[in-house]
Amino acid sequence: MGILQKHEFRRVMPFIAVVFLQFGYAGMDVLSKAAMNKGMSSYVFVVYRHAIAFVVITPFAVILDKKARPKMTISIFTKIVALSILEPVIDQNFYFLGMKYTTASFASAMSNMLPAITFLMAWILRLEKIKLRSIHSHVKVAGTVVTVAGAMLMTFLKGPVLEIFEAHGTNTLNQQSGGSNLQHVIKGSVMITLSSFCWSGFMILQAITLEAYPAELSLTAWICFLGTVEGAAVALVMERRHPSVWSLHWDRKLLAAVYSGIVCSGLTYYIQGVVMKARGPVFITAFTPLCMVIVAVMGSFILFEQLYLGRVIGAFVIVLGLYLVVWGKSKDNEQSTPMTEEILSPTKLIADGSSIRKDSANNEVIIITNSGQGIVAPDEQV
Repeated sequence: MGILQKHEFRRVMPFIAVVFLQFGYAGMDVLSKAAMNKGMSSYVFVVYRHAIAFVVITPFAVILDKKARPKMTISIFTKIVALSILEPVIDQNFYFLGMKYTTASFASAMSNMLPAITFLMAWILRLEKIKLRSIHSHVKVAGTVVTVAGAMLMTFLKGPVLEIFEAHGTNTLNQQSGGSNLQHVIKGSVMITLSSFCWSGFMILQAITLEAYPAELSLTAWICFLGTVEGAAVALVMERRHPSVWSLHWDRKLLAAVYSGIVCSGLTYYIQGVVMKARGPVFITAFTPLCMVIVAVMGSFILFEQLYLGRVIGAFVIVLGLYLVVWGKSKDNEQSTPMTEEILSPTKLIADGSSIRKDSANNEVIIITNSGQGIVAPDEQV
């Protein structure tokens, strides 16, 4: 029973991990939007976020990855530099700029394109296969198209306001973003879409890098360090006329930077690296819609954001396209799994608590279980 429980725990852990990541992202969206509403620079926010993550994660990487950390090579370091440019610099700066033009709920919902973009990039890089005669491949392609269509609906279709939660207090966010014109919405949508492409590329490259550098904590520390340096260079250029934006006080700006750094940079890079080894990047992105739901609820209570019918419809279309992609992907995985593995998996669990004897006379393997029953199978020729 203990072996079965351990096996079940390992099977469930990836799901728990990715759900935790989505809650972390939701908290970051709300806190970062609140900080930027108070005047915090998105460029400076990115720098502080990764600086804090580097300080927190480095001691763990030095101690825990001491034996697992391979020798650094030029090839590995080049990949790490590319990772630090894709996510900490380009992705996050575009994402937070897009959020400035829209709302936290809108930015989170637009990120639902991420699974389809990841699938498309994986297919281009031959990490994902498409069979023209397979219904599952057709569904994955259709899901990608539907997801993009949902994003277009969210951008151009607004509709009436949905009064789901009562807003108390002054709704400064709606004055800034909720009632923004179509030009701002389009700018924000383009920026968030570009950030999604960078985030997808980051996850695919992270999966490739982990094959040559299988030390998740050390890889996270490197990404955060290089992201801090590169992000600081960008921030110094973009905010060269506003040196006051670098100041921090004991307020929501500092809270947003500390939370995002520890949870959404340090822990996220590490956890998704561990899960990615077992399930791949498409599995991680499949849970993105959960973040949208959490942000919509939190944003209504904390930021007093308004929900519009058109954007809710667009979000549902994105979710539909997402799960078409995920369904097609899961069916491909079922077909690619050998039938013998499904048959032998329960037997292996039983064999762990039994005695195994090989009879060399007739080249047969006799597995004697605790119940006294035997399973006889011919020995495979090597």
